[in-house]
Amino acid sequence: MSAPVRVRFAPSPTGFLHVGGARTALFNWLYARRTGGTFVLRIEDTDRERHNEESVRAIYDGLRWLGLDWDEGAEKGGDLGPYYQSERGAIYERYLGILQDRGMIYEDNGALRFRSPRETVTVDDLVCGSISFDLSNPGTHPDMTVRRPDGSWIFHFVNVVDDIEMKISHVIRGEDHLSNTPKHMELYRAFGVEAPKFAHIPLILNPDGSKMSKRDTGASVQSYIEQGYAPEALRNYLCLLGWSPKDNREIMPIAEVVEIFDLKNINRRGAGFDLDKCFWVNGQYLAKMSLERFVELSLPFIERAGIAFKKTEDLRGALALVKEKVKHLTDVPAWVNFFFTEDYVFDEEAVNKSLRAEGALERLRALEERLGQCDDWSAGGIEAAFKDLAATLGVKTALLVHPARVSATGRSVGPSLYHLLELLGRDRVLLRFARAREKFSASPAN
Repeated sequence: MSAPVRVRFAPSPTGFLHVGGARTALFNWLYARRTGGTFVLRIEDTDRERHNEESVRAIYDGLRWLGLDWDEGAEKGGDLGPYYQSERGAIYERYLGILQDRGMIYEDNGALRFRSPRETVTVDDLVCGSISFDLSNPGTHPDMTVRRPDGSWIFHFVNVVDDIEMKISHVIRGEDHLSNTPKHMELYRAFGVEAPKFAHIPLILNPDGSKMSKRDTGASVQSYIEQGYAPEALRNYLCLLGWSPKDNREIMPIAEVVEIFDLKNINRRGAGFDLDKCFWVNGQYLAKMSLERFVELSLPFIERAGIAFKKTEDLRGALALVKEKVKHLTDVPAWVNFFFTEDYVFDEEAVNKSLRAEGALERLRALEERLGQCDDWSAGGIEAAFKDLAATLGVKTALLVHPARVSATGRSVGPSLYHLLELLGRDRVLLRFARAREKFSASPAN
C-alpha cells in the first residue's frame, strides 16, 4: 500500500505573493484534492532580516482569496509542526547531529559544510523526466554549507529536514529548483531516508520570454485583488499556465479541474503569461457568474467608493443591469453610482453631443410629458412610449434615447436604457429630465 499523498507549499515571506508562487500552491492543492491527500503550508522564515509579518499575512490572504485552503500548517496547526522554520531550530540541531555523528560535516571558516559523497545523482522527475547530475567535481560542485558562521541555516538543509519531518510524499515546485534537487538527494541519502517524488513545473515567462520577476507587470496576486479580478478567474487562468486538460478548454470550474488534474499533463516548456488573456478570462467569469456571487464580489468596491444604498435588493437590481458590462470589479462603482445619488457627474462630451444638439432639450421636454402619462412603467411600456413619441415627432428613436440616457445617468453609455429607467422609477426619472433641461438650457456649449 502506497503512502498517503502529502504535498506542501513553502513560501519565503519576503514581499507579496507572486503569481508563480500562487501557481505552485495551486498545483500542490489540486494534486492533494485529486488524490485525497493533504496540503501543508510551511513558512520558510529563517532569514529574519528580510521576512516580516506583513508578508506572511499577504501569503495567507492571497491563498484564501484564491480559495486554496490548506489542511495543516501555518496558522492552522497540525501534528507535525511547528510550521514556521524560525521555530524549528531544535529539530535542525538534531538532524545536524546525525550528520556530524556520521562524519559528514566539517567546519570551514566558522561555517559548517556537508561533505559530498562525489557521486552521480539521478533525479526521476515526474515532469522533466530522468536527469543525471555529475557531482564528482568539487570545482563545479563545492561542498554545500548547511549553517553559516552566524548560526543561521541554509535553505537546502532545512528544506530537506522539514520535508522529512512533515512526511512530504511529493515535492511540486518551480523548475528553477531543479538544479538544487541533486544536493537535496545527497542529504536524503545521508539521512538514510527515501526521497519524495519530485515534479518541477515550468517557469512563468513574460511575453519576451524572460522569467517573470517580482518587479514585472502582473506578478503580484495583490494587484489582481486591487484591480477587481474575480478570484475564480485568476485561479482558472493559473491552472492553464503549464497544465492542460488536453481538450482546448479555457474556462473550467475548479471542481472539474480537480477531477482530471494529473502531473503527467504538466507541460515541460515555460508558460507564457498573457495579461490580455487573463483579462478575457476574468470578463467571461464576471459575465457568467450568478448574480449572488457578483453582488458578493462587488460589495467591497461599492463600499470603498462610499456608495450608500438603502437595501441590498436595490443594489441587486442595479448590479443585474450592469453585470455583463463589467470587466473589472473596480469599474462597478462607476456603472452603478447614478442609481444611488442625485449628485452624479455629467460627462461633458456626452452633454455636448446629446443635450446641446439642436432641438434636444425640446425633445427631452416632450419625452418628460409623455412618460408622465405612461400607464405601464415597465421596460416594455417605457420602450413603447419612446417609439410612439418618436413617430409623433417624426424623428428616430435614438434622438430621444441619447438625451434621456445622459439626463438620467450623466453618461452616454450604460445598460439597457428602458430597464434602468424602470429601476429608477417614474418620479426620479422625471425629476432628472427636468433638472437636466434647466441645467443645460442655462449653460452655454463649450
